[in-house]
Amino acid sequence: MRRVDTKLLLPERAQTGPESLAEYRARGGGEGLAKWRDGDPAALLGEIERAQLRGRGGASFPTARKWQLAAGAVADQKFVVANGGEHEPGSDKDRNLVATHPHAVLEGLLLAGRATGASKGYLYLIEDMHTQRAAAERALQELGDAGLLTMPIEIACGPTTYVAGEETAALNAIEGKPAKPRKKPPFPGEAGLFGKPTTVNNVETLAHVAWIARRGAAAFAAIGTAESKGTLLFTLPDTVQRPGVYELPFGATYRQLIDECGGGLRDGRTLRAILPAMSCGFLMAEHLDVPIAYETLRPLGTSPGCGGVRLVDETTDVVALTVEIAEFFMREQCGQCPPCRMQTNQFVHFLKAAQAGKGPGYAEKITKLADFSRKKGFCSLIEMAAAPVLGALSCFADDFARAAGPGAPPAPQEN
Repeated sequence: MRRVDTKLLLPERAQTGPESLAEYRARGGGEGLAKWRDGDPAALLGEIERAQLRGRGGASFPTARKWQLAAGAVADQKFVVANGGEHEPGSDKDRNLVATHPHAVLEGLLLAGRATGASKGYLYLIEDMHTQRAAAERALQELGDAGLLTMPIEIACGPTTYVAGEETAALNAIEGKPAKPRKKPPFPGEAGLFGKPTTVNNVETLAHVAWIARRGAAAFAAIGTAESKGTLLFTLPDTVQRPGVYELPFGATYRQLIDECGGGLRDGRTLRAILPAMSCGFLMAEHLDVPIAYETLRPLGTSPGCGGVRLVDETTDVVALTVEIAEFFMREQCGQCPPCRMQTNQFVHFLKAAQAGKGPGYAEKITKLADFSRKKGFCSLIEMAAAPVLGALSCFADDFARAAGPGAPPAPQEN
């Protein structure tokens, strides 16, 4: 098996803790900003477009298209936001990146500001990210002392809720409002922070921007697959020998991720399935060697998501796991969209009925409800909550059938 060792965002380091500005510059960090500081913003945006960079927050939206919306808007002020509001169970890649490589994130944010015409940036974190905030504050101080802050950057924190990481909920939190998603349109690139054009990118996306600005679009686009360029950060759980955050290029496989990076499953367990991220559909073990890419996973009913991998082995109670996931989304939905409230609550109700042995019928009810609710919320939580549940019903139909049982026996017939 080919060893995958492409490292764009997580280079090997002798030190621990946050990377200093001196250490970052020693490996070429900051060269992209120096190159584009006085360059043509449209040319920088074009470089990101040619790189075919897609968002790393889970939605995989083309980064250049998002930038173009704000860049083309006419306004007296524009903003850029680095979104590090990570709160999905099983995903630690944003926390890891900000804590260890804050300068890459901040350079990407400054470059995004240059390309879109922004005059101020924000680094958005969750309020329990104390280590990450300290690393970012130190990095900002270093940049300021070195005269490298091309626009002011402020750190803002949102509440420890899942929905607070959605881009428009983050904007509300920065404005001091409840961290709940906004109805779209208008999109943030049209009317975001304080009604001004705003570009919101995940922190991993922006770290890639810094690399592209330094090395060029062609170098980035040469890594990965036809539709999925560059590398992706993955979080492996403690069910493998070496849990943690790893970086692999698109086109690598989950077998390589689990075996080469994670050292395989603990205790000699056998893999049944993979959940690429909590908001995705399941993959069966037979797909271990499918290249990880948007275009290869889409036909299988899933996506790489944010890379927060969960593994299902022969000891996993998949019905209980599905209930756990459904309960998470039920708790974390913000309550402002009736279809989302209904769907997430009813998913739990139907799944628990199956878990309690109350007979068949649950799959049809869940599928009908998911079809009815699709795209009816202010954000994508409706779809995110449905994906793992529908995937579980498909992949583990026999497990659910055994748990649900045949239902109540027919009533006796009167003579």
